[in-house]
Amino acid sequence: MSAATEQTQATAEFTEMERAVINRLQTGLPLVHRPYAAVAGELGITEQALLHTLEDLLDRRILTRFGPMFHAGEMGGGLTLAAMRVAEQDFEDATRKVNAFDEVAHNYRREHELNMWFVLATEAPEDIARAIAAIESATGYAVYNMPKEEEFHVHLHFPV
Repeated sequence: MSAATEQTQATAEFTEMERAVINRLQTGLPLVHRPYAAVAGELGITEQALLHTLEDLLDRRILTRFGPMFHAGEMGGGLTLAAMRVAEQDFEDATRKVNAFDEVAHNYRREHELNMWFVLATEAPEDIARAIAAIESATGYAVYNMPKEEEFHVHLHFPV
């Protein structure tokens, strides 16, 4: 989710169905032949209604991405948390540039001196440095690399 989308989401008005779909899909999909049909059944709607709602949320950029999350590090790739200190007048442009990189998994605005935080996932660990250098070149801002030292599993859910 981009920083700009996070701002939009904070002010968005959701229908009951949109709210139900967003809240339910954050907890994952069941491992069954037709996972969307199973979730739709849980919500008391049709599979087509669920898919239409999801597609509409993506089209309206309320959701900027919907899909599986893979652990790049466990698959032999690189994974790191990165942050930037971006001037307010450049924030929207820098967000667009950062989010254009395929390696950026998600991007959040923070009320902090380091006001843009994002996760980088690459096919190989050595590609992290290349991605950081490319983002720095594209934005003109330094990227602070914060690789994990220890992993904690936390259930993350943003109820709407």
